[in-house]
Parts: sequence; C-alpha cells; structure tokens
Amino acid sequence: MKKKFLILLLFTGFFAHAQDREAHREKIRALKTAFITDGLNLTAQEAQQFWPVYNEFEEKRRALYRRERAEVENIECLSEEKANSKLNEYVEIEREDYLLKKQYYNDLKKVFSARRIMQLKKVEDEFNHKMMREYRERKESNK
Repeated sequence: MKKKFLILLLFTGFFAHAQDREAHREKIRALKTAFITDGLNLTAQEAQQFWPVYNEFEEKRRALYRRERAEVENIECLSEEKANSKLNEYVEIEREDYLLKKQYYNDLKKVFSARRIMQLKKVEDEFNHKMMREYRERKESNK
C-alpha cells in the first residue's frame, strides 16, 4: 500500500502545478478513489454498490459547502435583518449536513458492516492527512 501511495503522491506533485483547477480537482478525486479502493480492499461487487452512494454523498456535501461559503456582501453595510437571515441559513445548512450524513451512513449500512464503515472513515482521514502533509512539504520546498 505504501508503494502505491508514493506513486500517487508523485502524480499528485505533477498535477499540483496544473493551472486548470477543475482538472486538478478531478485528479485528486481519482487519487482518493484509488486510495479508498486500495485501503478498503474493495471487491468489484462492493465497489459497484459503494461508489454510487459515496459519490452522491460527496456531491451533496460539496453543494452544501458552496452554499455555506457563498460570498457575503460587504459586512459593514449588511443590515441586522440580512445578517440574521444569513446566520439562520448557516444553521439550516448544518442541519441539512447532519441529515445528509445520517442518510449516508444508513445507505452505507446496506453495503458494508458498521466496522467497515469505520474503516472507510479511517482511510479517508489517512488520505486527507497525507494530502495535507504533502501540501505543506511542497509549500516549504518552494520557499
């Protein structure tokens, strides 16, 4: 697994300098897919059931993230009413995120055991930590 990840890191390094952000994101998604598939040792049948559930969840989470990060106009000129409305929207987004996660885990239980779902969470965390570590190392080496 370490060899495969090192190869993935080399490819990530190559794509990190790409100017096209969307292409870069797609490459990271592909790396993540490979990492999760390898980390969970998915069979073809498991992958066929798992990836549609996972991809739908990720797409919905990205939509929530974009809503939450939507540009707020000049805060100094924001009325109290609009600010209150924006805060209520943040709370609603958090509620939707919670419900989305709850549904996601229920859907995953149709594919995997609870232990396997916990393993997925661990593999995702490992991927994110390695990506951040690589980013920091690359940032340091460019100074």
